[in-house]
Amino acid sequence: MRDIIIIGAGVSGTACARELSRYKLDILVVESREDVCCGTSKANSAIVHAGFDAKTDSLMAKLNVIGNAMMDKLCKELDIKFQRNGSLVVCYSENDIEKLEELKNRGIANGVNGLRIVYKDELNKMEQNISEKAVAALYAPSGGIICPFDLNIGMAENAAANGVEFIFDCEVKKINKGDSFYELETSMGILKSKLVINAAGVYADVFHNMVSSKKIHITPRRGVYCLLDKSVGNHVKSTCFSLPDEVYGKGVLVTPTVDGNLLVGPTATDIADKEDTATTAKEIKELIKKANINVKNIPIKQVITSFAGLRAHEDAGDFIVEEVEDAPGFIDCAGIESPGLTSAPAIGVRVANIVKGILKPKKNENFIGIRKGVLNPDNLSIEERNKLIKEYPAYGNIVCRCETVSEGEIIDAIRRPLGAKTLDGIKRRTRAGAGRCQAGFCTPRSIEILSRELNLPQSKISKCGGKSTLIVGAIKDSL
Repeated sequence: MRDIIIIGAGVSGTACARELSRYKLDILVVESREDVCCGTSKANSAIVHAGFDAKTDSLMAKLNVIGNAMMDKLCKELDIKFQRNGSLVVCYSENDIEKLEELKNRGIANGVNGLRIVYKDELNKMEQNISEKAVAALYAPSGGIICPFDLNIGMAENAAANGVEFIFDCEVKKINKGDSFYELETSMGILKSKLVINAAGVYADVFHNMVSSKKIHITPRRGVYCLLDKSVGNHVKSTCFSLPDEVYGKGVLVTPTVDGNLLVGPTATDIADKEDTATTAKEIKELIKKANINVKNIPIKQVITSFAGLRAHEDAGDFIVEEVEDAPGFIDCAGIESPGLTSAPAIGVRVANIVKGILKPKKNENFIGIRKGVLNPDNLSIEERNKLIKEYPAYGNIVCRCETVSEGEIIDAIRRPLGAKTLDGIKRRTRAGAGRCQAGFCTPRSIEILSRELNLPQSKISKCGGKSTLIVGAIKDSL
């Protein structure tokens, strides 16, 4: 019998796991995929929202602002790249400045600091590629950019270091309510726990509805993105949004990333299939059209990949982070769509407070809040780097030329807590395969390293778990 089972190893689930690892609790995270950060958390806008967009007094607005304020300290503790580059919401008509004022006032009511309206001359100095039609923008200096992989993996690794157990490739099929516990029927057998935290993304409604008579409904909202090469990563400095209008809706954002790329997206298409992350020509065409509204001369020919993510949109349009009324001990983290990434640290604290009220746990006096990420030799001086390579020659073997990722970094990514088991797992931890050639060069070598480190034949090494293997056999065996 566990104290807590968390369903889902995305950013909400791992935020809860890390926060709860501050207490003496027996915690298990079950994840249906092969790794952390495999659902919504891996495919989003990679931005930290300031908090002016959500409706005042909504839980979304509250947790957004709290999560934003927590981000600097959290990223320092977990060795994560984070930059407050600011955000701009741009309008194109003098008549729409009033709407910017309304957005500003909402942000102030939500507790966002530093908001101000900037006008054409100042706006053009801030962003030389802003649309020539732009007349003003709402500027939020607290907006930021982050790597969602780093945040998710960092929280998971730190939780694991503090005693949280993770089980992967474990699908929850049914949840049964006991008198004082929950029984989870999974692909790996029966699991029992006093409490369950439902952080299952687009599937959170499925699990909620298994235990509660008060049903909720989540619609997967697909968003398509285009990622551009690092050579054009400085096309904008801030995260640039369009002011919502009747013709184009909210529009798409154009933003730099913490890794130096340019990101454009997302679209918003409500779908029925909770697994449909396909990109379509129609959506990409729509994306490019909308992106060019607020930023000019977007070098769209420098796109190196497109991808899609699913947002978990609950019908009520707000986060649900609470103990279910008719299912004591079952705690929802449901409807966590944008700004879910920003809000995750605050979600973790809110859930921990709910758990503390139920279980009254003692503090974990051995809690360690610091985690070191994969060593990046680029952050070392020439002298330090030469010393590292002399001591560990693998750091001198470049595997991924686009991102200059060494064999040493890949080995570190595999051997560390909750280490990489797939090609995508390596990419999320080191960026090997994330560059211009999109793994065209480094894949064979990465497969070799995974095979050696995991003691598996190369035919068993996959891109993203399951049946996504790349090698079907040796050529000589077919002769």
